[in-house]
Amino acid sequence: MGLGLPAVPNEHIQKARDTGAVSYQAGLSAELCVARDYERRGYPIVQTRWRGQTGEIDLIARDGDGLIFIEVKKSRTFARAAERLSKAQMRRIYASAEEYLGTQPQGQLTDVRFDVALVDGQGAVRLIENAFGHF
Repeated sequence: MGLGLPAVPNEHIQKARDTGAVSYQAGLSAELCVARDYERRGYPIVQTRWRGQTGEIDLIARDGDGLIFIEVKKSRTFARAAERLSKAQMRRIYASAEEYLGTQPQGQLTDVRFDVALVDGQGAVRLIENAFGHF
């Protein structure tokens, strides 16, 4: 009982799985590079890939009594990585940050900043602090 659609050859399914696995690993690697960069600059990472009901935040760092919510974008070039951040994604990140702040002692009164970390194909990192005002 089919839908009249042609069968997808197994090698195409496996290639899609392999591509997804490579992308996933590349994303983890980019996040690790960015996390190390923040920690070298004195901002300890307190959460990685924090997931709430409204979405996920790649990295959360401590800045004194405040927090930095970090979105990591990886692509061949910094420009292509920056293009991958949409307004809808920024709204989800804001909503997720609000949800996360509900778990903090000072809640919504916590000082926060939203950064974007761009990672190019060679693994170089470019940080945009307070980035959401720039997009």
